[in-house]
Amino acid sequence: MSSEAVLNPDLSATVTGLSQIERVVDAFVSPSKTFKDIQRSASWWLPFVLLSIMTLATAFVTGQQVGFDRAYENKLAQSPRQEDALSKQPPEAQARAKALGATITKVISYSIPAILLISYAVYALILWGSFNFLLGASITYMQAFAVAWYAALPLLVHSLLTILTLYLGVNTESFVQENAVGTNLGYYLPDAAGWLRALLTQLDVISLWSLALAIVGMAIVSKKSVMQSALIVGGLWALTVMLAVAGGAMS
Repeated sequence: MSSEAVLNPDLSATVTGLSQIERVVDAFVSPSKTFKDIQRSASWWLPFVLLSIMTLATAFVTGQQVGFDRAYENKLAQSPRQEDALSKQPPEAQARAKALGATITKVISYSIPAILLISYAVYALILWGSFNFLLGASITYMQAFAVAWYAALPLLVHSLLTILTLYLGVNTESFVQENAVGTNLGYYLPDAAGWLRALLTQLDVISLWSLALAIVGMAIVSKKSVMQSALIVGGLWALTVMLAVAGGAMS
């Protein structure tokens, strides 16, 4: 260790940085440490691995405890127009459509890691462009990508709650895979209008937690104010909420 590091112990910590496990832990207990460390290294693999394991575990437990055929039928029940159109088909056609729907539901469930990878790649690209070109920041694409993954870590809590709910006993007749636990008001109002249910579902505690982390993370990495970060990150989130509400209204 150099004499400068001996005189200033913090210097050594700054150079060596956090381990990958420390980054994940700090994302929950001291997020600023994690995001400051991203300025040193834009590594993102551990959140990806953890989220992949938990989403695959959730898919497996869903298949065991509920069944993808039931999961599809429950989802279909929340889209009255589609359900009504299907009910007008001959019984053989209905059976084929439901079998195909269950297969697609299963494939999508086990493809979540790949879907997240693509989604966050696009999300990071938008963040990178927005902060650099609108705010004059100097962040790299990989820094934005790392922030997106670490901000998504609260989804681990959601997956864990879903698995616990399934094992503790859930009403398979009402289980909706996309909204499996009561962390939002939409969960408690299944019969509300489609647009209202979609809006309330988006106002989810876990999602808002991730949003807050993304705002803080991008502010730290870009060296901009939290307010500036909130305008961009929050604006993107508001756009996704509007799209979800529009989709709910159409269903």
